[in-house]
Amino acid sequence: MSSIDKKHNKNTATVTPYGDTTDSKKGQVTTMFDRIAPHYDNLNLILSLGIDRYWRKKAIQLIALQNPKTILDIATGTADLAIEAAKVIRPDQIIGVDISANMISIGSDKIAAKGMDNIITLELGDSEQLRFETDTFDTVMAAFGVRNFENLRLGLKEMNRVLKPGGQIMVLEFSKPRIFPLKQLFNLYFKYILPVIGKIRSKDQNAYKYLYESVQVFPDYENFNAILVECGFIEAKFKDLTAGICTIYTAKKP
Repeated sequence: MSSIDKKHNKNTATVTPYGDTTDSKKGQVTTMFDRIAPHYDNLNLILSLGIDRYWRKKAIQLIALQNPKTILDIATGTADLAIEAAKVIRPDQIIGVDISANMISIGSDKIAAKGMDNIITLELGDSEQLRFETDTFDTVMAAFGVRNFENLRLGLKEMNRVLKPGGQIMVLEFSKPRIFPLKQLFNLYFKYILPVIGKIRSKDQNAYKYLYESVQVFPDYENFNAILVECGFIEAKFKDLTAGICTIYTAKKP
């Protein structure tokens, strides 16, 4: 492992929402999402100016090319990615897993309101210790969730394990723009403006301060592809969106 990868591996585990050393990153992330769950969807819409919907659509379009029948949505949150997949792909089954009970509750209500209960089910679960048998799903996907894993490689290896041979992983995640002046504007917005809006709307400034910090240490682009290969995937590719603010990663299980 290179010194860069070691740095990323260390930092993605130690950057936490509340900086409380008495609780694990996983525990703090659970607390954070339980706290902001009632405001999560509206804040996403406001903070991303609605672009997050476009990102999810592009990610699902890539998955649809494989025509998966069984899909696992890791860190499903309020189920926006699962709902988009159900509309576009129309698989036989989607299971969404998340560690936040409040996010699951809100997501389940959205699914019921859309009449998708027969396709999508949500459940509490730890992405690093999945309950599913090996070689179960055609596709495993995650939107803005793997950045929050306590152990990134362990979570990715679990995603690999439950995939069928030839199955596809798709990860949609924030990345750091590389071009001037977007890189500077991105840092200004995420570091200074976003936490203030988050505090006003959700009463939890730390959650959106953590968002900036976790994006900064996340191993994006080629670094993430290298980790996917290290975790047993092949044909790792990435496609950046909106000049690199967000990136879609795909890979397959041999």
